[in-house]
Amino acid sequence: MEEQIVYEDNHLLVINKKVGQLVQGDKTGDESLLEAIKNFIKKRDEKPGNVFLGLVHRIDRPTSGLVIYAKTSKALSRLTQMVKNREVKKTYWAVVAKEIIPKTNKLVHYLKKNEKNNKAIVFPKATDGAKEAILTYNVIKILENYLLLEIDLETGRHHQIRAQLSKTGVPIKGDLKYGAPRSNPDGGISLHARKLEFIHPVTKENIEIVAPVPQNDAVWRACED
Repeated sequence: MEEQIVYEDNHLLVINKKVGQLVQGDKTGDESLLEAIKNFIKKRDEKPGNVFLGLVHRIDRPTSGLVIYAKTSKALSRLTQMVKNREVKKTYWAVVAKEIIPKTNKLVHYLKKNEKNNKAIVFPKATDGAKEAILTYNVIKILENYLLLEIDLETGRHHQIRAQLSKTGVPIKGDLKYGAPRSNPDGGISLHARKLEFIHPVTKENIEIVAPVPQNDAVWRACED
């Protein structure tokens, strides 16, 4: 667990999540990062009572990258509000199909969640029950068989990046749910929460955190070369 912590102080803890890890408990009953970190802190800091830890935001189980947890209730309430107000800038990396697309582009769609198959339905224009989804991507590296995109999110919708890129014709590597031709060996998808930028909710200093990509994947390693 310790090697996954990329930032920690008295108020915050930021984890570089691995593919397949749950950020918080769900119906599978698998151990979540929330519980694992609580247990780790309790043991490391020799805490006699319960450890307070609050989840600030989520990323999907098949993705990797940065997740913020709050160690105090003050930090949790402030950060939750900051996320809601879009005051936490999230930058993602995605490895996608190698197609001819604009080098930079702003994507605007409308997404509606299908509860039955846990998938986002994408509409090109405003539709009843659908929420506006906006992101901007830049092609930052051309690999032998893939493109590496850097993505800035303006909104935070369910499966937003996965659904919008698929609709644009460049599904994320390994993302069978959204049109990738084959799965990744680890069962995940090549979407990585690469960077977080925000004002610390208590100290008010500028925080910028970058997460290394998964090192067990040759394509990801090529992205950082």
